[in-house]
Amino acid sequence: MVSLASSQVLAICKDAAGIVGNIFAFGLFLSLIPTFMRIMRNQSIEQFSGLPYMYGLLNCLICAWYGTPLVSPNNLLVTSVNSVGAVFQLAYIVLYVMYTEKEKKFRTFGWILTVFGLFAIIVIGSLFILDLELRRIIIGSLSCASLISMFASPLLIILCLTVDIQNFPSSSYSLTFSC
Repeated sequence: MVSLASSQVLAICKDAAGIVGNIFAFGLFLSLIPTFMRIMRNQSIEQFSGLPYMYGLLNCLICAWYGTPLVSPNNLLVTSVNSVGAVFQLAYIVLYVMYTEKEKKFRTFGWILTVFGLFAIIVIGSLFILDLELRRIIIGSLSCASLISMFASPLLIILCLTVDIQNFPSSSYSLTFSC
């Protein structure tokens, strides 16, 4: 009887944490609206980079895949919020492409193809993992890595904009390559 009550409490806590997480995630997705209002008003992307939106799209796609019953059963909240997030990220990318220069459009289309190609490889590759628990762990780990890269990408862009590599000839190769 005690284990039944404790499992019910855990289920309620899981759902409550999921709802709160979704609220914060929607806030995160909506927080980009002022930036894109500025881009549309000025009809220019100015110095904004499209990479954070690519990382955001990849993260939302991987997390949405993680929440499906094929990977992690009973995670409808994870799938729903990340599916909506992927739609937001795609909308932001479309607006970015509309207001960017021609050379950046081609690069952005290349990044879009890369994101969807990588996601397709992840989905198809994970379906070959027959052990559901192992599949969940691998996709969950990829989800964590994509989340970290999504939040780290603006920091990398700021670093590249503020650090002039030519003024630092002794800088490491990895820093030079990343910028």
